[in-house]
Order: sequence, then structure tokens, then C-alpha cells
Amino acid sequence: MASRKEYLEFIFDQLSYLDDIRYVPMMGEYILYYKDKIIGGIYDDRFLVKITKSSTSLMPEAEEDIPYDGAKPMILVDNVDDKEFLKDLIEAMWGELPFKKKKVGNKS
Repeated sequence: MASRKEYLEFIFDQLSYLDDIRYVPMMGEYILYYKDKIIGGIYDDRFLVKITKSSTSLMPEAEEDIPYDGAKPMILVDNVDDKEFLKDLIEAMWGELPFKKKKVGNKS
């Protein structure tokens, strides 16, 4: 099941306290980036974030979930109505996440 654009827009509005947040559509779902690092995404109308020390400490009771078959588990964010919490969560996670790996092409 693909995520609805309306849910993406709702989450994006909830993340409006953050600068430099963007999304990339991916096969009916949406990958979310903050300052060029993948923080999580919208999968089947669920906001999931990567598992980091900060995300687990700020959401100790949160459920782990798999965004799609074969993917690594992520944490389901159920407190999506609190913009300040979401801002603090994403900012805390950012330093613990790697930058996206650049693809290296073959040179002939």
C-alpha cells in the first residue's frame, strides 16, 4: 500500500520548525532528509525514523517496525502531533546519522 500525499503533507507541516527538510518519492513512499541525512520516511502512512541512541532514548516505549519487506527495522513515531518534540527528535538524531554514501562510477 502506498502512502497518501495528504499524510506526507501533514508530517511535513509537523516538521515545519526544521529548516532544510526535504523528501524524495520512492516507489509510492517518501524518504525524509534533514540537512542531507536520511532520518526516516513515510511508509504505508506511518512516520518511521532510523534507530539511533537519541530516537530510542526520546521514545523508549516506541515500537520497532519494518518499513517494507527486507528493510532494517525503524521506530514508529506515534507522537506526530507535537511539533516541538519532532523538532527535538530530528535535531538530536542528526549527529548520529551518516551522510548518504555517494555512488562511485566505473571509469573505463
